[in-house]
Amino acid sequence: MPVLDQDHFSSYAMGHWLRSDGSGRQVCSAVTGETLGVLGAVPDVAAMRGYAKTHGGAALRAMNFHDRARMLKALALHLKAHRKALYELSFLTGATLADSQIDIDGGIGTLLVYASKGRREMPEGFVLPDGEVEMLSRDGSFLGQHVLTPRQGIALQINAFNFPVWGMLEKLAPSLLAGVPSLVKPASDTGYLTQAVVRLIADSGILPEGALQLIMGGTGDLLDCLDAQDTVGFTGSAATAMALRSRPSLLQNAVRFTAEQDSLNGSVLGPDIKPGSPEFELFITEVHREMTTKAGQKCTAIRRIMVPEAHVQAVNAALSERLAATKIGHPAQRDTQMGALVSLAQREDVRDKLQLLARECDPVYGDAQQCLVSGADAKNGAFMSPVLLHCPDPDAATTLHEIEAFGPVSTVMAYRDLPHAICLLNKGGGSLVASVITHDPQVARQVVLGAAAFHGRLYFNDRISQAESTGHGAPLPHMVHGGPGRAGGSEELGGLRGVKHFMQRCAIQGSPDMLSAITGIWVTGAAEHTEPAHPFTRSFDALQIGETLHSDAREVTLADVEHFAEFTGDRFYAHMDAQAAKANPFFPDRVAHGYLLLSFAAGLFVEPNPGPVLANTGLNALSFQKPVVAGDRISVQLTVKRKTRRTDAYGEVRWYVALRNQDRDLVAEYELLTMNSYGETKGA
Repeated sequence: MPVLDQDHFSSYAMGHWLRSDGSGRQVCSAVTGETLGVLGAVPDVAAMRGYAKTHGGAALRAMNFHDRARMLKALALHLKAHRKALYELSFLTGATLADSQIDIDGGIGTLLVYASKGRREMPEGFVLPDGEVEMLSRDGSFLGQHVLTPRQGIALQINAFNFPVWGMLEKLAPSLLAGVPSLVKPASDTGYLTQAVVRLIADSGILPEGALQLIMGGTGDLLDCLDAQDTVGFTGSAATAMALRSRPSLLQNAVRFTAEQDSLNGSVLGPDIKPGSPEFELFITEVHREMTTKAGQKCTAIRRIMVPEAHVQAVNAALSERLAATKIGHPAQRDTQMGALVSLAQREDVRDKLQLLARECDPVYGDAQQCLVSGADAKNGAFMSPVLLHCPDPDAATTLHEIEAFGPVSTVMAYRDLPHAICLLNKGGGSLVASVITHDPQVARQVVLGAAAFHGRLYFNDRISQAESTGHGAPLPHMVHGGPGRAGGSEELGGLRGVKHFMQRCAIQGSPDMLSAITGIWVTGAAEHTEPAHPFTRSFDALQIGETLHSDAREVTLADVEHFAEFTGDRFYAHMDAQAAKANPFFPDRVAHGYLLLSFAAGLFVEPNPGPVLANTGLNALSFQKPVVAGDRISVQLTVKRKTRRTDAYGEVRWYVALRNQDRDLVAEYELLTMNSYGETKGA
């Protein structure tokens, strides 16, 4: 186990490490109770905020979304190379290797997911369009578009003790991708692990100076320095969240504040599930894992277990057997299944909460006052036996649905039918997650209709998905992490939703040329320009937004329609039977196949020789506006709409394609995707 010194409790401010002066509170090992170090005085937090804005924020906003995404990937790979040292340090927090991997590898994985989403789902620019262009005039000369740009303040993180790495990185990834610098205030008991990660990041030089700073200890008057451009992300208790978010300065300045709070999450054994079935075993496994992982110190842990009345005894017996076989011990031992709580004080808090729950619940398994520990001292370390309770009357109970013992504690309760189970779930007053183990899709549907309004996430699992599922308690960066009511009302993560939280939405209005210049995306009606060479002969770098080819016209004949029908087998009546087609209010006569028109369009705009266009990779938003009959003449407009670099060898070009008839009426339109090389323009 590593030995810590005062350097492990230093703050990182304005590009320098401020060694702790030992004037703050002591931090102790969760395993031995020994003092690891002492926190220092509060640094000049107002100066740190100013430094973040003038240095970190300016540098991040000078990078485009893809630059920031590449930065996140580099950061993830750098941390991944040092994770073994982080595991060793994590043992001091009471976390087992498996617990540490959830925290450390999970945080690194979140960085990688956001790096990937930044490259795949965001433009290679500085403005993020939000939604479609709105037509605000009849002739299309005045348009509207919502866009998002980085907020020009800081992202203040105030994190909980249970996930010192993931808790920071899951907020840092979207804020950096958005272009906003972060000040991180970790929980005192495990902040030394957060500090080790920040030190690795600072030493790497990957982030711009000022993009990340660390406050070890109190935040002083920082909250009173914030304004409308700043964002506060809090993870912790509901009481602390209330005290923070109600500060007059935050309310007066409308500071964006999110809270991910303690939550009385539930798990339901579906009414269709019987003991001995694969789903029953899955249910026991899920509950046991959530009770023992991180010693139950997870905001998503299962606190309330809803079981059909007929199966309460079977569930209690199966869980008791599984818990009795759980090895509690020193976190560094490879065979340890459950480590220690984060501190002796936290263990006492859990014991106090258990006394309150005991007024409504009966003991089923475990003794909170003693447990057998392998390789460590059960008294000096914050070790505790898992405790399983049973509530005989969950409808009359109140404490059960209001008090969370933030440790290895969970309560079984019976339900009469599915509506009753849903009612019990919702008594939590808003939860981060509820799980339902069922093999009946109609059970899942009924739970969504009855309980989704009270939960941030609903997790359904059965024999079909169990092998690939991530588990009840695993928030994923792709999906929203948060919940209504008691859970805090926020939505962290959730893919690009998490990035947008650190940006400001603004409605821009103007001409097509104005919108195109702002977003870097060609808008219908914006200026077009032509080049002497065909656009398919011009490299990715040479192509310009708005560059356009207008093709010659081609007449569509009845012979074309009949040949296409014969060749493809598509003999839909509208193409083959004039009388039936005319009876349809959409068609004046026999009409050309839509896919025939697309084929003709390709023939009109494609340059057939080898060149910079490497592949056609897709077609988006195809729509047909007007039917084409024999004798109509169609022509094509091909316009460079958007360009995005994808690899070192090629980039993606999105083309606007419009088919028009001889009267210039729009027949069809779509977005064509091609991969183009960066090489020299053909013939240059």
